[in-house]
Amino acid sequence: MVKHQPLQVYERQLCLSCLTGIYGCRWKRYQRSHDDTTKWEFLWSFILFVTFSLLLIWFYFWWEAHNDYNEFNWFLYNRSGEWSDGTVPILATTAAGFTYIAFLMILALCHVAVGQQLNLHWLHKIGVIAALLTTIIGVIAVNQMWGEEWDIINISLQATGPFLHIGALAAVTALSWLVAGQVARAEKTRFQVLVMVLYLSVLLALYMAPLSITSPCIMDQSSLKPAPHIIGHQGAPMLAPENTALSFQRALRLNVSGLEGDVTISLDGVPFLMRDSTLRRTTDVEQMFPERQFDDASLFNWTDLLSLNAGHWFIKDDPFWTVQSMSPRELRQVESQRVCSLQHMLRLAASSNRTAILRLRRPPPQHPRHQTWLNDTLGSIRLSGIPQHMVMWTEEWGRGFVEAAAPGFQQTSLEKRPVEELHQRGISHLLLRYNQANERDIREFSSHNISLTLYTVNEPWLFSLLWCSGVSSISSEAPHILLKMHAPVWLMSPDEYCLIWIATDVISFAVVLGVFVFQKWRMSGMRSYNPEQIMLSAAVRRSSRDVNIMKEKLIFSEVSNGVGGADDLYMENGFDCYTNQGTD
Repeated sequence: MVKHQPLQVYERQLCLSCLTGIYGCRWKRYQRSHDDTTKWEFLWSFILFVTFSLLLIWFYFWWEAHNDYNEFNWFLYNRSGEWSDGTVPILATTAAGFTYIAFLMILALCHVAVGQQLNLHWLHKIGVIAALLTTIIGVIAVNQMWGEEWDIINISLQATGPFLHIGALAAVTALSWLVAGQVARAEKTRFQVLVMVLYLSVLLALYMAPLSITSPCIMDQSSLKPAPHIIGHQGAPMLAPENTALSFQRALRLNVSGLEGDVTISLDGVPFLMRDSTLRRTTDVEQMFPERQFDDASLFNWTDLLSLNAGHWFIKDDPFWTVQSMSPRELRQVESQRVCSLQHMLRLAASSNRTAILRLRRPPPQHPRHQTWLNDTLGSIRLSGIPQHMVMWTEEWGRGFVEAAAPGFQQTSLEKRPVEELHQRGISHLLLRYNQANERDIREFSSHNISLTLYTVNEPWLFSLLWCSGVSSISSEAPHILLKMHAPVWLMSPDEYCLIWIATDVISFAVVLGVFVFQKWRMSGMRSYNPEQIMLSAAVRRSSRDVNIMKEKLIFSEVSNGVGGADDLYMENGFDCYTNQGTD
């Protein structure tokens, strides 16, 4: 055992050098210190913790916002006029920044664990400030451009809360080793009490956290309603260009319950499907009509619209990262797509006995069909042959006229209103964004026979959450994914969740108690004598060069199997290690 002691000491010193070197560029032993961390470095440690916490929330936000990446890119397109996947650089920088800050946090905790003084290097301080400022700027930008997306955090916690609670409790339980060591080593009672109170407060809060965790998926299996009907939002836009005949055909092939399309009126009164106000993103108008590429889509006649290609952009931009999985035959079908008329889409829905949700955009005032666009739309609906009860009408303007002309339409509102008002206006359906209706709203609308459809739902966890909430139908860009689900992602009864909660708390408490007892026993058996610390405190009046020389000699004395004790080093450098007085 004695024979291997020098090697063990060397390995321990090497690990400590790497720890303090990476964190504070203190690679040599004489650069390290067991002294208390300065207030200035405590401030930097606090800034590091705040940055880590903010980045953790930012990272979680973008992880859960995956459901709405296409919506975010569309917002960017409307602002910049150029299509690009803006989520890629955001995710890359967020992942890199979070990894870097998390690494520094781990190093800081390791410093505390081994009793080393915290001394963050100035380059890392610049990195921390850069990460903090970048994240704050990102939060402000998202809040201004996409503020409603913050709701995804609260919504997703209903799906992830029970599991995040277990993870957080495991992390805090693991920290008990570090906390117990600090308490056992501390000499000041006030410090021990402060650390214990803070730690136990956090632990107690986590033990009781399930009281505030609510999720519709914590329910008895017998109370689960049938799965929501799935409507193809713009068809199946992950498998084919949005609002094209191929997209609607693939959605129907997947056996969706309905189709949803965005309707615009052409210059000559033909309703066609187009989400954007211009044709630049989803057609080749820039090549065919370069001088008109920024014109409103409704200012093109139907002949011009039919001459445009509506599929090449999908292959080039690959908005959902699905093009690589397509066969050559499928790519040829995509490449050949043209602008789809409303009449064609309704005929497809009628042939499969599927509902059609129409979201209409009125032409601009200078448009020749500005006053007659409702008649043009109703005419196309009649010519398609679709039964009136299969059409969900969402346009508020001229609703009374439409109710008189087509009394069989399912009148649908895009705005959340009181139940009484909806009944007075003859509205039996609501089409809302998924964050606009909570579980209580869903139950209320259902009890008053108002059908609720929520959009846009692409992720299985969100679909599961709405399924458990009792939503009757959802609109999705990913019907090919959601239709494969035969049950929610997770479902547990209240009794099962209560059992998991209690078991987790009991295990955590037992581990924490055992760690504190062991650390107390371990520290009581260790000598508090530290020759390096005594030597440095005695050398406070000596020059830094002499102190460094003494530290280097101490290193050599430890590595060389204990030859020349610490007392010899003290006396050699002019100190009496017992009286702390110089011998010169």
